[in-house]
Parts: sequence; structure tokens; C-alpha cells
Amino acid sequence: MSRCRICSLKATHPGVVLDDQEVCNLCNLDFAEDLLTNYRYTSEVFTEFEQAPPAAGEYDCLFMYSGGKDSTYMLDKFVGEYDKRVLAFTFDVPFESVHAAQNIALAREKIPATFVLDADDDNIKLMMREVFNRPAPKKPGAYLDEKLPCVSCRTFFVLRAILMAYRRKIPYIALCADPQQILTMESNVREIVRGFYKTFGERLTDTLFGGELEELLFDEDENLPKIVFPFIAMRHDYDPDRIVAELREKGLYQSSPMETHCTLFPLLNYYSFRNWDCMFYKLNAASHVRSVKRNADFDRNTFSIKFPRSLDLADVEERLGDVVLAIAAGEGDRAEHEATLVDLFQRMDASEDAARFVAQSFLDMRSVAADLGIRLS
Repeated sequence: MSRCRICSLKATHPGVVLDDQEVCNLCNLDFAEDLLTNYRYTSEVFTEFEQAPPAAGEYDCLFMYSGGKDSTYMLDKFVGEYDKRVLAFTFDVPFESVHAAQNIALAREKIPATFVLDADDDNIKLMMREVFNRPAPKKPGAYLDEKLPCVSCRTFFVLRAILMAYRRKIPYIALCADPQQILTMESNVREIVRGFYKTFGERLTDTLFGGELEELLFDEDENLPKIVFPFIAMRHDYDPDRIVAELREKGLYQSSPMETHCTLFPLLNYYSFRNWDCMFYKLNAASHVRSVKRNADFDRNTFSIKFPRSLDLADVEERLGDVVLAIAAGEGDRAEHEATLVDLFQRMDASEDAARFVAQSFLDMRSVAADLGIRLS
């Protein structure tokens, strides 16, 4: 199978096209104009947020707090260094990692913020069943199609946050995506709503949100909250290792990024491999390979998971795909699958304990799918 000779993306990856030199459109920067447009908009909104006077209501912003390292790090800064009145919003995702939940508990003890917990188990599970049980998507696909379940889940609780901010008249929503994610995320509230309607249709969308989203489409712009990305301000020196080290020194983080993944991480990989023959993090790993090849002396990482320089990405992807599809089909030996997974995750720079924790979640994939009503074929 043809692969990009620079970053290893396959020719079959959604949204990827190889030229005559076997270089993909991402390496050729074909997305640059769209990314720069989004970057300019997010930068302008963040500058506006920094300079904004106190809001008329009780809070200046609703801060989306997940318990991961990025949101924990920035929540600590918002409360300790920024002069903003913050409502820390956590959506109680039923697929939450136990380690992320532990980090949230630590933050509640140590960070003097106002915390609010939101939940809607039935509807988010209904949406995820619909996504996973859809017929195979049409090829060749569009950019980020392999991440549809993850993007849908994230958009669901972002919309819940938008509705809470809208009802409580909170003008800004802080979303702590890392610098690489920022450039691929929609930041306009109205467009997020339109995109969800397009993905799930009017009937299911109105079922999931009780018909409330429609009001966001027709209200005046000044009444809608704006989404800000705090990491846009530190995009040039984003360092996940330093962030984790600082949090651990303050007693605010006890896990690794691998361990704070949601429990659907194995199913996200299953979806990517089954439909698109790629690992879930392929775009992110390819971006790291691309940056290192362009500048061998500069090992900058702009994504939450750090990939080692020595990673044989094509080999890891092939072996991970084989074991994920075998587990989904109920085939092979459990102990052999565990040994393979631990080896692969350690090669991706996870500690042995973290690798075993994540491997166990992959081995439990079939039971998690059965609990949610997700069909594995």
C-alpha cells in the first residue's frame, strides 16, 4: 500500500492524497490556508477575552474541565494568575477513565474554583451507539472522518457547555485543546450547532438536546457565548512533559496522558481500523514524524501524547491493527494480545504500568461494546 514517504500516512487515509513524488497533501501544506484562517480567528477571540472587562453576570467564563493534564494546568492558571471569575464545568462522561476522575478530585481539593458537574448518560450513549453502528462510510472520506466517534462525543458535551453558558449569560467558554487540536476544531458556536445537525439529522439532534439547540441558530450574535482556546497564547512553547512535571510538583496530577484516556479508546481504534485501516492517533503521530524529519535537531511536540523519535510508525500501526481487530472478533490468545499491546504502548513512550493499564482496556473492548449496544463485526 502506498504511503507518504515523509510522514507515513497511507493513501487510503481520509482526506489524504499523495502526489507523484509520494508526498501527501498535509506534508505539502495544502491545508495551510484553512488552518491559518482558523488560527487567526481563535487568536483574535482569545485577545478579546484577555482584554474584556468583568462580565455583567456572576462569571467571566465557563471553563471546560476534563481532568486531563491540559485542562488541569490551565484551570490552575486561570484561578491563580488570571483575573477571571471562572465556573469550572465538568461533563460526567460515562466513559471516563478512573485516572481522569482521580485528577478531578485532586483539583477540587486544591484549586479554589467553583465547580459544576453535568451529566446525560442516556443521550450520549444513544449518540455513540448511532455512530458506531452506522454502515461503513463511503470512501475516500474527508479529513478527520476516522475520528468521528471521538469528535461526536466531544461535540456533545461542548454543546452542553454552550447551552449552560447561554442560559447563565456567561460570555466566554474556555476549551483547553492542545495547540495541534486547536487548528482542527470549530470555534464558532453557530457552526458547531449546524455541524451537529448535519451529522445527526434534525430528529436525533432534537431528541438529544430537547430541541434547545435551534434557539442558538436564530438568536443574535451578541447573546451567544464565544469559545476561547487558552493554549493559543502559549502555542510556541507548549511542552506536555513540562506541564505534567509542574502539575505533579503541585500534587495536581498522578497519571500519564495514556491513563487519562476514556474507556472508549480501544473502540475508537477499532472504528478507525475497521473503516479506514489506520490507528486512531495516526494523524498526530504522522505530524510528529513530519516535524522531526523537517528539523532533526528540534523535537517539539504540540500534541498531548508524545511520540519518541525512534518509533517505527508503520510497524506499530500494522501490529496494533491486527490485535485490535482480533480482539473485536473474539479471536486469538488473551495473554499474547496483552503482551503485544504492552510492547506497542511502551514503544510509544508509555511506562510499563501505563502500558498495562491501557492494554487491559483493549482486552475489555468486547464487554464495553456489549454494555453500550455497539456491534462488533
